Amino acid sequence: MTTQFHLLAVLGALLVGLAVGKAWERYKLRNGRWIDRRRLRETPHYMLGLNFLVDSQVDQAVEELTHAASTEPEALEIQMILGNLYREKGQVGRSVTVHQALLKRPDLTELEHAYVLLCLGLDFRHGGFVDRALEAFQEVLQLDPLNRYALINLQKLHEDQHQWAEALEVRERLARIDAGRRPDDQQILGFLRNEIGSAQQRGGDGAVAARTFAEAIDADARTTPAYLNLGDVREKEGNLPAAIDIWEQLIDAMPEHAYLAFERLERVYRALGTPSGFAALCQRLIDRDPLGWRARLALARHLSAAGQHREAFDRLLDALPHHPHGLAIHQQVWETLASLDFDTQLIRRYVDLTREAVFYLDPHICRRCRYRSTELLWQCPQCREWNTFAHERMVPAKETATTSGDPVMDPE
Repeated sequence: MTTQFHLLAVLGALLVGLAVGKAWERYKLRNGRWIDRRRLRETPHYMLGLNFLVDSQVDQAVEELTHAASTEPEALEIQMILGNLYREKGQVGRSVTVHQALLKRPDLTELEHAYVLLCLGLDFRHGGFVDRALEAFQEVLQLDPLNRYALINLQKLHEDQHQWAEALEVRERLARIDAGRRPDDQQILGFLRNEIGSAQQRGGDGAVAARTFAEAIDADARTTPAYLNLGDVREKEGNLPAAIDIWEQLIDAMPEHAYLAFERLERVYRALGTPSGFAALCQRLIDRDPLGWRARLALARHLSAAGQHREAFDRLLDALPHHPHGLAIHQQVWETLASLDFDTQLIRRYVDLTREAVFYLDPHICRRCRYRSTELLWQCPQCREWNTFAHERMVPAKETATTSGDPVMDPE
């Protein structure tokens, strides 16, 4: 009986604890009075505000949430959401005022204090108050050392100021927190090390820059600009075989970015007195990727520069079906035709092949924010993310009968 009594007592205590927990989840003490949080979520203005927010109707969301806040002015989450919405609307001063007022509340928990500080740091960053944003994010990390959002924003602030060493230190801290769970950590570390190396190279310290570029490649073999820059250092040192080796490592590691090294490789092979080495490299790439067009274009330019215009023209026509809208190919075609005295038969072959092609200057597009650029960028100037650009391939006109005709992203 005694054992049964103890079991019943324990069970009763558990039930009481569960009831108290549920009550605490529903109610919260603010300034000496209890707030029914469930009742708050059931108010029509709060729910409407959230619905408008999901639909990206910011003005309507602000209006409804303002009504909800007037009903329950002590509701912390509504005030924080309103402050963030003011920031999104560009009303940074108003957002700062809301979040600073929240910080004065004496009853904030440590976690709530950290989150309000994070919102305030975002306000300052959005408004261009760099020093105050840095201070706010650092205060968040004092309260919550594992706060990824504060660390990421701190990293971005350092990047905006081109403080690459500081940005690297913050990202290394993030990588330790992530413990290998996020594959983009190593990639970003590689790009940040490359930026440090580029600054060292501009400062004239080529030897130190070379070590930093090598560290960037070791951090992540996909750090394309580090290969290019390390090869440039070796070329400047006069070590042309080492430069070729580095750039060909890039081709093996990132074949979709091989074209970025073509001009460099052609120049160095020519300086070594072995221009045929570049032609052989292009042919290996063509054999490896029969649908690739960049290696064919590079080989055509190489052949044309050597006076082999007819062979160059044939290579260009081979490239066209794989990239019919690429302006670079068409420009090279006409340069080659001019060297062939505008042979009528060759012009007819070209016109027949390109009759339904779409022309545009090879654009690249950010996969995160859709920012477009005519060159491949390693960091998006709009969303500030790393290595998000892809080549945008447009669908030829003859395919629009079965497709939407929207541009498609090509990893090249």
